[in-house]
Amino acid sequence: MTAAQQQDLQLQRRLQQDSIQLAGKTIYINPFLYWRRFDSNTDRWLREPGQLSEEQIRQNRSRFYPELAWDLLDEESLQIKDGAVEMFLKSLELISTFHPELTSGQLLEVERKMAITKKRSFERWVEKSYRRRFKQEERDRRRFARDRFLRGWREWLVQETTRQAMVPMLAVIVLAAVGGWTFGASQSSCPTLVLPAEQTGGR
Repeated sequence: MTAAQQQDLQLQRRLQQDSIQLAGKTIYINPFLYWRRFDSNTDRWLREPGQLSEEQIRQNRSRFYPELAWDLLDEESLQIKDGAVEMFLKSLELISTFHPELTSGQLLEVERKMAITKKRSFERWVEKSYRRRFKQEERDRRRFARDRFLRGWREWLVQETTRQAMVPMLAVIVLAAVGGWTFGASQSSCPTLVLPAEQTGGR
């Protein structure tokens, strides 16, 4: 099998996982395959976790994860699983929007295949999204702290009492620098005493 044939086979397998045949039509169950039909608001709504209410997500937990004991999950796992539930709900809403001709039974078939094939990929996507958000929030916090520090210094420097205190301090620094330079210059200008050869023991 050639490399091109292998790539074609991999693409077919991926499309089989990302789509379902219903009434002779191919329905994509991977929501990102509809991206050409998104506007910017829909794209952001799909990609960013936390767009649906917590109550809506809680009500649909057992719908997509009937095997889980939610009370036993740690905070991180709970957050990722809730994010995956949100992705399921968003995906089904997009599919029903782009395929309004689907019946309730056909949508149920879509949901079943999605629950089997997309669960892990949705979890990975949510995990990456939270990681990106955490890094961005960390960068924002550092920038805010840096800006606040610089702003505090600027405000301190422009105060009248600060300027009054800085003038004698700068004067002392300047005088010390001038004095040090003058002393160094006088030392370097002193003649060096050279002893006669007989006093140094030379012959």
